Amino acid sequence: MLNGGPGRVLIAVYLLFAIAATARAGLQIATRFGEAPLAYLLSAFAAVVYIIATYGLARAGELGRRIALVCCTIELVGVLVVGTASLLVPSAFPDDTVWSGFGEGYGYIPLLLPALGLLWLWRTRSTRA
Repeated sequence: MLNGGPGRVLIAVYLLFAIAATARAGLQIATRFGEAPLAYLLSAFAAVVYIIATYGLARAGELGRRIALVCCTIELVGVLVVGTASLLVPSAFPDDTVWSGFGEGYGYIPLLLPALGLLWLWRTRSTRA
């Protein structure tokens, strides 16, 4: 079951990151948007991905699974691209995003979370004949 057992912990962590990223991006955009618009918009994008992924994991069913799969994939690509870009072109990121440095500011959980999400989706897939 997608949203049972360890899936509940995964949903809780996604929900926590949805709240944290939304709060961070909202505050940054409202108070300092001109300082690092790219970074703050990327944090807002990450927040939206976390929110939708949380919904997909909690909803379960085939639609929930597809939503979660798309979100976890976008999240993994995002953290890899933004993490790499933030190290190679630090001037483009005068302030950190959720995914900067591969999620360094969040204990690298943003790098680990989509991998765990994809693993959970794979392990809980139905085995149709």
